[in-house]
Amino acid sequence: MLKAFLTSFLCCFMYCQAHILIKGKVVDATTQLPVADAQIVYSSTTLTADELGTFVIDTDTLLHQITISAPFFKEKLIAIPQNVPELLIIYLDPTDLHQLADVILESKDMNSISTIAKVDINSRNVNTSQDLLRVVPGLFLAQHAGGGKAEQIFLRGYDIDHGTDLNVSVDGMPVNMVSHAHGQGYADMHFIIPELVQNIDYGKGPYYSGTGNLGTAGYVKLKTMDVLDKSRVSVEAGQFNTIRNVNTIDLLNTSKKGLNKSAFIASEIFTSNGPFKVNQDFSRINLVGKYTTQTDNSFLSIQGTYFTSKWDASGQIPERVVASGMISRFGAIDSTEGGNTSRQNLIVNYQYKPSSSGVLDNTFYLTKYDFNLFSNFTFFLNDSVNGDQIQQKESRNMLGYNGSYTYTRSIGNLIWKQKYGIAIRYDHINNIGLLHTKQRLFLKNIELGDINEFNHSAHIDHQLILGKFTFNAGLRLDRFHWTYQNARDTLYKPFIAQKAIVLPKFNLLFNPNQHLQLYLKSGKGFHSNDTRTIAQSMGNGMIPAVWGADLGLTTKISDKVWFNTALWYLYSEQEFVYVGDEGIVEPSGKTQRKGIDISGRWQALKWLYTDLDITLAQPKLLQVPHNEAYVPLAPTYTATGGLSFKFQNGINGNIRLRHLGDRPANETNTVKAKGYTIFDASIFYTKPKFEVGVIVQNLFDTAWNEAQFDTESRLKNEPSPVSELHFTPGTPFFSKLRLSYFF
Repeated sequence: MLKAFLTSFLCCFMYCQAHILIKGKVVDATTQLPVADAQIVYSSTTLTADELGTFVIDTDTLLHQITISAPFFKEKLIAIPQNVPELLIIYLDPTDLHQLADVILESKDMNSISTIAKVDINSRNVNTSQDLLRVVPGLFLAQHAGGGKAEQIFLRGYDIDHGTDLNVSVDGMPVNMVSHAHGQGYADMHFIIPELVQNIDYGKGPYYSGTGNLGTAGYVKLKTMDVLDKSRVSVEAGQFNTIRNVNTIDLLNTSKKGLNKSAFIASEIFTSNGPFKVNQDFSRINLVGKYTTQTDNSFLSIQGTYFTSKWDASGQIPERVVASGMISRFGAIDSTEGGNTSRQNLIVNYQYKPSSSGVLDNTFYLTKYDFNLFSNFTFFLNDSVNGDQIQQKESRNMLGYNGSYTYTRSIGNLIWKQKYGIAIRYDHINNIGLLHTKQRLFLKNIELGDINEFNHSAHIDHQLILGKFTFNAGLRLDRFHWTYQNARDTLYKPFIAQKAIVLPKFNLLFNPNQHLQLYLKSGKGFHSNDTRTIAQSMGNGMIPAVWGADLGLTTKISDKVWFNTALWYLYSEQEFVYVGDEGIVEPSGKTQRKGIDISGRWQALKWLYTDLDITLAQPKLLQVPHNEAYVPLAPTYTATGGLSFKFQNGINGNIRLRHLGDRPANETNTVKAKGYTIFDASIFYTKPKFEVGVIVQNLFDTAWNEAQFDTESRLKNEPSPVSELHFTPGTPFFSKLRLSYFF
């Protein structure tokens, strides 16, 4: 009996001795920030660190070492000390250059195509924050109001206007403005300083349960720096009296002191007259302040931003006035177009780890926003005496919260990741109006009122990784509450409406090896309608749904070649056309879009990187005769690409191409929006303490039309209206010099 007891005690003692529990955290050696999703390999087991870089090893096997790796970091082998500390801190060094070899195809990543963004950003020159959207393969932009207004967006056969079908956010705060004075989903990103953007996550299609309103063609999430890699003072000067100054100042010198907190301030000042005959007199000011602090199991970020901008615009001009010699391509018919806007934001991000397997993520935001725009699309079509100039304006307060809890379990080679999220957004819009004006002077109200729009949502997302297969299923519920008080008629009772929509998602990923991914994505998305339009139609067409599917593959043939292609289909329950000068939204019925995306990357040499993205799309109206089924301005063929070089002696730069093919400008394709091919280039000499370079837009001085519309208009002395193509000319050859000092 005693012998049996001693044997059992000895076995138990030996088991306890062998049982190992290691708590660790992976940290960026440069910024002191957590490295999310790092991989920890020991014996034959692989773990993934959470959003805070933490992990727990619970094993019965005696460990001598573990291997830690993450994309864009150098792999590290760690010897396990005999006396393991309470928290093992592991510092990873970033790779010297973000190259194609750093991109990893992993079964845990349902949207691995967006990981290429880090390499793309590193290889390109970005002039404005709105240009960051061009990192999304197949996405095109068009500016047509003097540089101060949000750009028109095109993606996957959609004319997205200014954001109706693309969900855009920064640091968890929505960029899109719902029920906006100029158009639903208006996404003006000019309040973001591009030098502060650290990463871009994007996805095409309505397949992601964490993305709600406007996320039909896709989403873009921008992440700004929490810690500056260095302070800088930068000045750009170029043609058309263009001046840009950017300053980013690290207040605590975090990276050099190894602190667990950071604080910096940044500013951007931009002025330009532009290439137009009437000076744009464009100016923009951005101010940013950000503070971060962290503990072993939490991370807090607080940032405030201030943005203001004003400009004059030459607007869209008809082809006939240029052909007749009345004005040049850069002339104006109504020289008093233009506007001003401002936005102030407070964003608080707080991540907390309440358990060893779960992370709670919270984002609070508050926005004060003002907008004022003067436009003249039709000149003297409706009012032959005063003209048709309109003013669109609003003053908005927006506040909201996004929260999620992510829980991960591992059982053998099975990994189960669960995510539960809620979101609340409230927009209070004062004096949203459409006014008739003459040379910016008030004539009469066309529309004027107040809007309250409340959107709350909940979603669940389950991801199961079983060997080479990853299954992802999600369900999202969005509910809206709208009220509209018409200020033009005090007897008019406020319009009140409510509506909810349920959005299922299902995605499947197959990773046969580290060089190939096959995927099938499917889901339902939506974009909400403008509150005023809902009021006019007595509640019809509140939140039309979009169904979609992608079938694609991503392959990394070698460390030097990456390739992605996808066949896709999108079906929309309702297509809307915004008619700004009439204050209405015209429904166009059901539509479908199908196409193919092709993307390739080639690290030809260590110093030479090439990229190419091609999209072919077939947009179609479904409830009309075949010869009237064209979707106006929807792109059917786009191509972008470039060559980037970076030598060890500090010389670097790129030359980039963007091509947009001809496309229908009306439903019958009797008027075509003209395509274009533009080349941009830049070259820099970069050293640790300074940088000098030249940036050139439209290298070959091509005459091209940036924004184009088939519009009916009438000039002052014309006896009858004319319907034809109206356009805003694209930037001619434009060069500027950049000087930067780093410290």
